Amino acid sequence: MEDLKKLSEAIIGGDAQSARAITEKALSQGIDPVRIVHDYMVPAMNEVGQRFDCNEYFVPELLLSARAMKSCLELLRPKLASGGVKAAGRVVIGTVKGDLHDIGKNLVAAMLEGGGFEVIDLGVNVSPEKFVDAVKNMDANIVAMSALLTTTMPAMKTTIDALKDAGLRQKVKVLVGGAPITEKFADDVGADGYSENAPGAVSLARKLLAA
Repeated sequence: MEDLKKLSEAIIGGDAQSARAITEKALSQGIDPVRIVHDYMVPAMNEVGQRFDCNEYFVPELLLSARAMKSCLELLRPKLASGGVKAAGRVVIGTVKGDLHDIGKNLVAAMLEGGGFEVIDLGVNVSPEKFVDAVKNMDANIVAMSALLTTTMPAMKTTIDALKDAGLRQKVKVLVGGAPITEKFADDVGADGYSENAPGAVSLARKLLAA
């Protein structure tokens, strides 16, 4: 049987080619895809997050590990879906209207996926209406918004207000983040939480859903 500890090591090391090859072999040997994700991939991404918190890893390392993890998920997602496996939660994520920056948003999306969440990525320059429609149509329970420009930060409050007007605010938890965002700003606009980095966003999403 395939040594799945090597899968964890490949993800932590950002080796997408090896991680994918190990995953392919494990699936061909009939290893449970749920076990692959929960026993090896999620702990690997948790380790990556801890290394980031300790300043052992930086954004480039996070991106490489996220890419390795996503290469495995491409193979595993159909198996998980056909087996009726429930995700930890369903997240609608996007960069707010007027903002075209996506590196931070992409990293958070990848880390959330690695943490067992189903992620619907709306991309950049996402209008409040598009967020509302996605929550309605995708039955999401978390909305995650990113902004890198101070001029686009007000779009977060506009989106939260749109969720209220649509009668959806009580249904979802709202997370905000991005370089200019602060805890105070998150509180002021009525968000449920703020994280200054991608690993923190995963921990926060888990806490909010558990609560």
